[in-house]
Amino acid sequence: MLVPKHLSFLYDGDMEELRVLIVEDVEPMREVLAGILRRFGFKHIYQAADGEEGFAAFQRYKPDIVIADWHMEPIDGLEMTRWIRRSRYSVNRSVPIILITGFSDHSRIEGARDAGVTEIMLKPFTAEEFAKRLMYVIDRPRDFIASLNFFGPDRRRRPKKGYDGDNRRKLDPEVAD
Repeated sequence: MLVPKHLSFLYDGDMEELRVLIVEDVEPMREVLAGILRRFGFKHIYQAADGEEGFAAFQRYKPDIVIADWHMEPIDGLEMTRWIRRSRYSVNRSVPIILITGFSDHSRIEGARDAGVTEIMLKPFTAEEFAKRLMYVIDRPRDFIASLNFFGPDRRRRPKKGYDGDNRRKLDPEVAD
């Protein structure tokens, strides 16, 4: 495994076995991402040029991680995320999805979260930032929530201090005063 020494604390498993799908419409960017993944020891790297092609590759290769750009034509990374999370044909509705975007305004971030994106990585980013985000989804898998209107990673990242039960909201019967 070729994880740089200053990042080796992040992962002690074997990344060679993990399958990663890169969905990015700009070929040089796809190649940069694939090169970084190879340098970190990933061997099974698949690529697609848009969300429609990406969903087909997702179904075919059954990746362990999906990395997608937000802005692509004709189908963007956000719509592909919705397909992965909501389609009855999805091979793994709970796959970690890292969405790459140059947009950082709050409403877009909320929209991505509400679509079921696991992590968002803002452009521009360094290889080290990319590696940390990858290790985060590998080492700290998030619980998934299924409701009538949402399927995706739990939006609550930080556990409430001093609380170890299921009901976390004030309106939950066991928590209400």
